[in-house]
Amino acid sequence: MHFDAMTGSYDPQRPVSLQKSLGILRRGLGDPTIRLTEAEAWLAFASPFGDATLRITKHSLNSAAHCEAWGAGAPWAIKHAPDLLGASDDWSGFDEPDFFSSLPELVQHQRVLHRDLVLPRTNRIFDHAAGAILEQRVTGIEANYAWRWLIRHHGRPAPGPAPQGLALFPRPEELARLKRWDWQAARVEQQRAQALGRLAVAASRLEWWAARDLRAEKPHTSGAGTIESALLSLPGVGPWTVAETLQRSHGSPDHISVGDYHLAGFVGQVLIGRRVDDLKMLELLQPFSDHRQRVIRLLQLSGQKKQSFGPRYAPLDHRGR
Repeated sequence: MHFDAMTGSYDPQRPVSLQKSLGILRRGLGDPTIRLTEAEAWLAFASPFGDATLRITKHSLNSAAHCEAWGAGAPWAIKHAPDLLGASDDWSGFDEPDFFSSLPELVQHQRVLHRDLVLPRTNRIFDHAAGAILEQRVTGIEANYAWRWLIRHHGRPAPGPAPQGLALFPRPEELARLKRWDWQAARVEQQRAQALGRLAVAASRLEWWAARDLRAEKPHTSGAGTIESALLSLPGVGPWTVAETLQRSHGSPDHISVGDYHLAGFVGQVLIGRRVDDLKMLELLQPFSDHRQRVIRLLQLSGQKKQSFGPRYAPLDHRGR
């Protein structure tokens, strides 16, 4: 079906880097759902009203963004494009002088260097939660392979004049129909496959909860009666998966990926010169409550690395699982 392009524009009134800000949405450099450069972003996703392809172009960090969208979901994509560029991301509390002066010197320096970072909000839940489940307890290489395999075999092409290969993640009903041998071909063992199946069944209810949270003036993403609690009610979904999801869907400035294989060690190494566990990481970040994800994103932009010791985490053998 042919759809004419819908267009729109948005001026963030501040510098915005497409690569720094939207990079969190990309699952590996070969992610079929996104193409990203500093001047242009192509995204393919399912909206509540149908599939959409969204193209965002910016001539410079300080310029307004021009948006084009195709597909049945194009009006929704254009309406919510500003959220991808920081329209819902308020750094004023972070930049308030008393709070800013309390931050580690490295974080202060990175904020000065990276004023063009915003936390994007996609207003979508299912594909982010699915991607997070695929990343549970495996290497990034394995998770990205599974993501690409599922899109290649059960996704669909992006609508409109999209770049070759741009495609959408499978619909929930497609995931729910997958057999054991499909998951094995995707290198996804039974535990993650079952969690993805439960997510697929609950997808419509989760999107309802997400929309409810996002309609609030300041979305409450923690506690009873929220999308966080709805996600946690699914077996196989824990705090790490919730954080990884809400960082993308809601642009959460505070959710931390507790339980991450690398994060606590990285934060400890950068802030106090030694690796720490999750409890110590939370202690280190507690003074920056409400902005802990901002702190982590800025630390990640510093270019500093956690020291590596011992062998790499070996990929799992999914045969017979």
